[in-house]
Amino acid sequence: MDHAIELEAGDYRAVIDLRGAALCRFTWHDEELIWGHSPGGEIRGFQGQLLLPWPNRVGGGRYVFDGTEHQLEITEPGGGSALHGLVHSLLWRPTTTAPDQAVLGCTLDGAPGYPFRLEVTADYRLDPAAGLTTTVTARNTGTSSAPCGIGAHPYLKVDTPLDDATLHLPAQLRQPADEHLLPVDSPEPVAGTAHDFRTPRPVRTATFDTAFTDLRYGPDDRAWTVLSGAETAVGLWNDRSCGWLQIYSADRLVSPDHRAPLAVEPMTCPPNAFATGDALRVLSPGAGMRARFGIRRLPPVTA
Repeated sequence: MDHAIELEAGDYRAVIDLRGAALCRFTWHDEELIWGHSPGGEIRGFQGQLLLPWPNRVGGGRYVFDGTEHQLEITEPGGGSALHGLVHSLLWRPTTTAPDQAVLGCTLDGAPGYPFRLEVTADYRLDPAAGLTTTVTARNTGTSSAPCGIGAHPYLKVDTPLDDATLHLPAQLRQPADEHLLPVDSPEPVAGTAHDFRTPRPVRTATFDTAFTDLRYGPDDRAWTVLSGAETAVGLWNDRSCGWLQIYSADRLVSPDHRAPLAVEPMTCPPNAFATGDALRVLSPGAGMRARFGIRRLPPVTA
C-alpha cells in the first residue's frame, strides 16, 4: 500500500494511513474492530484520525493566548467552529517501521490562527495479547510558548447494531453543551441520567455527541470504555494523560435505522479548551506532552 503501513502481531492486523497518521483498519481474526476507511480514500467523520493541536471544537475559531487574539479557519459546516486541529490533513513521514510497530512524524510549522511550531509523533504498536497501543507526543520546537491538546477519533464496532449493543462508559461527569456543542456551565454527575453507563447496559436509542470526564481508572491505571455485541466486544483504554472522552453515536453520518459505529475519542482537554483554558497544556519552547490510549478485543460484557 503506497498510502499506508500494515502492522501484524498474533491475530491482530492494523493499517495506518500516512495521511494524518490515521488508524484506518484494525482487525482480530479478520473481525473488524473499528469503522474504518481505505488508505488514501474518503474519510467520513474523522475516522481514526489524530486531533492536534486541539481536539474537538474551538467556538467561532477564536481564542486569546498571551494577550493576542487568534482566528482559526472555520471547518465545521453549519457549526461555526474550528474542528479537530490541523494535522489530520498532513502527510506524515515514517521514522521507524517494524512488522508490529510504526512511528510516524510531522511538523506543524504555523497555520492561520496557530502561529506556533510543533514536532508531532505517533507511535503505533501491536501486541498479540494487548492489541494496539498508541502514543502521541507533541514538542514545542518554536521560540514562544504554544497552546496544545491531543485527541483521537476511532469508531468502535461490534457484531450487532449499536442499538442492540451494551456500553460500559467509565465516566462520572458529563459536560453540558449548547446547540453548537460548546460547553456551558460545569460538568454534571451522570448518576440518574440517560448518560449513566458506569454499569454496563444496552445503548438502545441513546444518542451521543457528548464530552465526559471524571473517569474511573482501574488497577492498571487505565479507564476502559467497552462496547459489547452478541459475541464480540471492543475496549478502548486511555491512561491519565487523557482526562476526557467525547462519545459520538454518528447519527449524522449513518442511517438512524442502521447505527453501528460508536466514536470513543480520548482527549487531553475538553471542547473549546483553546478559548476557556480548561485542562489546556501550554508548552514552553522545548517542552512536550503526550497522550496514550489503546484498543483491543475483549470478551463481551453483559448488562
